[in-house]
Amino acid sequence: MIEREKEAEQERLIQRACQQEAFDMEATEFYMRSSVMAWGARVLEKALNGFGAGRRDKPVRCRCGRKMRSRGLKRKTIQTLLGPVTFFRAVYECRTCGASRVPADEALDVVGVGFSPGARRLMSRAGSRESFREAAEDLGLYGNFKTTAKDVERVAEATGRQIENWMQRQTGKALYYDAAGLVPPEAGPPVPVLYISYDGTGAPMRRNELAGRKGKQPDGSSKTREVKLGCVFTQTILDEEGRPVRDPDSTTYVGAIKSSDEFGYDIHGEAVRRGLRQAGCVVILTDGIAYNKSIATEHFPGAIHIIDLFHAREHLHKFIKLLPVAERTVQRENHWLAMLDKGQVEAMAAQMRPLLPADEKTRKEAEDHILYFENNAEHMRYKKFREQGLFVGSGVVEAGCKTLIGKRLKQSGMFWTVKGANAIIAARCCQYSGRFEQFWEDRASIAAA
Repeated sequence: MIEREKEAEQERLIQRACQQEAFDMEATEFYMRSSVMAWGARVLEKALNGFGAGRRDKPVRCRCGRKMRSRGLKRKTIQTLLGPVTFFRAVYECRTCGASRVPADEALDVVGVGFSPGARRLMSRAGSRESFREAAEDLGLYGNFKTTAKDVERVAEATGRQIENWMQRQTGKALYYDAAGLVPPEAGPPVPVLYISYDGTGAPMRRNELAGRKGKQPDGSSKTREVKLGCVFTQTILDEEGRPVRDPDSTTYVGAIKSSDEFGYDIHGEAVRRGLRQAGCVVILTDGIAYNKSIATEHFPGAIHIIDLFHAREHLHKFIKLLPVAERTVQRENHWLAMLDKGQVEAMAAQMRPLLPADEKTRKEAEDHILYFENNAEHMRYKKFREQGLFVGSGVVEAGCKTLIGKRLKQSGMFWTVKGANAIIAARCCQYSGRFEQFWEDRASIAAA
């Protein structure tokens, strides 16, 4: 009766507002949205109060195997997308070990949490895409969902850890199929070219996460930890000019703050999941850092390993800057760039050696650049790679470092724990890989089982 009176009063208010000459459309929209959501919360509340409160057909059993006894109905309030909802549900206790269970909470996926699955889904998505404060503000504005930055942080990081575990299980399943000589279900049809690219970028960390770590600060300390990010994508066609074209929506990512040895297994597992064994051609795209080459050698033997052309050009530019002013001619630089583009690396290095500076420190730095070319010459046959219709730049993973990692983890004033950063990285990799909906579907099926 009271609810009917409220609805009638709301209808009268709206009718009076519509009769006024200065009708505030915006205010009315927000008012009606709040009213509809509040009504929906009450409907949901009624539905939940009839759930998990009656007599059960089968006894509730503890994990120790004993039959549990009912301790009566207890109240629980959760924040839903419609607003706060309060309901009563039966709580059971084991007389033997003292453990308790709430079957209704288990079925509704709200065990030990104060937010509904739908609310957690939006909080985790928003919290992994922007700062926790901005996420809380946007949820309030866009969805009339009231929460705090701290709650968004807790939910987003907890969900990120679940995503991290889920992705590891998916990778493990792919490796299992691979070991058995079977094609992983996710691999799909064979593709002409499968690219695997990985790189690193620093993320600002809290002081206790940096103890004893060497860095680039004047005192030798570090302010960041390296995030290793890898991507896998495919190529099927060339454009009209014979240049490779990345297949739309084919890029998936893995990333974390971890050792290169651990990360090597992650990127290998993702490549297997994406169809490594069925690919007509496998290409590794990296810079020339030693651990990147080690990962390629250990996990992708037989693949074509290409050192990113732009990194190679950067080393050449740095070498030229170390030369005496008289030797830094535009003609010489253009000549070497042309040789590099043609893959004539050994000949270029031979021309560079006689020009090494006399100063010992500068000479050592310049020689390191020459060694970079000499040690990676076979991975710099750029003319040959282009003739094969292959990419010679690692722009995809570098863009990923900027957008997937940088835009979220490197904002002003942000300092992370390894655990928190890895949770958000996992969530963002999942989203940018187009797998976020798959995770929630799998998660919902597990919760309902």
